[in-house]
Amino acid sequence: MKLLFLVDDDAKLRWLLAKFFEDNGFETCEFSSGAGVVEAVLVRRPAAVILDIMMPGESGLQVLQRLRQESTVPVIMLTAKGEDEDRITGLELGADDYLPKPFNPRELLARINAVLRRLTPGNQDPEATTG
Repeated sequence: MKLLFLVDDDAKLRWLLAKFFEDNGFETCEFSSGAGVVEAVLVRRPAAVILDIMMPGESGLQVLQRLRQESTVPVIMLTAKGEDEDRITGLELGADDYLPKPFNPRELLARINAVLRRLTPGNQDPEATTG
């Protein structure tokens, strides 16, 4: 079972996402802030991290920067900050995808699966790799 880290200060959203992802074959681990996320990524090696920006203490963007110094784990930003500049900043700092709230959980699942497909060996189109 693939492990997802859910990093958001909204306990109700984390609970709903955990239930949704568990119903769709994922294991989840929840964090209410960025504290300990990078260290946990290095130990638990999740398939992906779902990361909010606006949290108490360290922002999601700061967590993302620290993650990118230590890991290539896929990170999908899930945040209320949905302006163009916010999305561009998140992607430029190393996020693999960016989905503003409110969102459709099925779209988030599809985006996670798309990112994971790209990282799974053997899922490349053979014609795309041959000249």
